[in-house]
Amino acid sequence: MSDIIREIEAAQLKETVDQFNVGDTVRVHGKIKEGNRERIQIFEGTVIKIQGGSNRETFTVRKSSNGIGVEKTWPLHSPNVEKIEVVRKGKVRRAKLFYLRDRVGKKAKVKEVVR
Repeated sequence: MSDIIREIEAAQLKETVDQFNVGDTVRVHGKIKEGNRERIQIFEGTVIKIQGGSNRETFTVRKSSNGIGVEKTWPLHSPNVEKIEVVRKGKVRRAKLFYLRDRVGKKAKVKEVVR
């Protein structure tokens, strides 16, 4: 039974997945359907968590919009996610950045990795 499930999940995986980590600032190009038209909307923010595995893997991006924190969870292998651009690499020491929810302004920034 589990072999059948693995085959179905493998068929749903994308061939290439953009590499990013928690703390990175990313630009997610998501497909939006409006009636019979389809367009791409960009959501830019900091990745605060990555969870799951295989085709169920999701990541959550947080941004501040007009002083209000907005979080959106995206399935990594979804056909609605066109592409993910890494704007800057973040230097963090933990896997989940939930402490950013309590911070506003400059305190909500993540240090950038110096290359």
